[in-house]
Amino acid sequence: MKVVIMGCGRVGAQLAALLDSEGHKVAILDTDDYSFQRLPSAFSGTALLGNGTDEDILKRAGIEEADVFVAVTQGDNRNVMAAQIAKHMFNVPKVICRIYDPLRRELYSTLGLEAFSPTTIFAQILKEKIES
Repeated sequence: MKVVIMGCGRVGAQLAALLDSEGHKVAILDTDDYSFQRLPSAFSGTALLGNGTDEDILKRAGIEEADVFVAVTQGDNRNVMAAQIAKHMFNVPKVICRIYDPLRRELYSTLGLEAFSPTTIFAQILKEKIES
């Protein structure tokens, strides 16, 4: 499977490492080259410096052949913009977008984006721990 990840923070780097170790073809993008230090030395994928809302950068990352696009930067707006570009301009079959503001999740779902909010997920886990 070919996966393009936008955002090489803790989550993006960990996801890239997991997928790469399982033999998937992974390209990861970030605007800060220092962030690529989070990738393990055994990472055999592609790390590209650039903005995932830039069509040329996305093409260099292989978006035209991608099976999955994942947007996990710190910015909700940038994540949703990149996700829409991947879904509607490049027709990537599976597009996943992280958003921090849970109020936006429903709106993004109406745009046809698969969005998840770690805020909501973690709150639910805490609630279950409290109640158990």
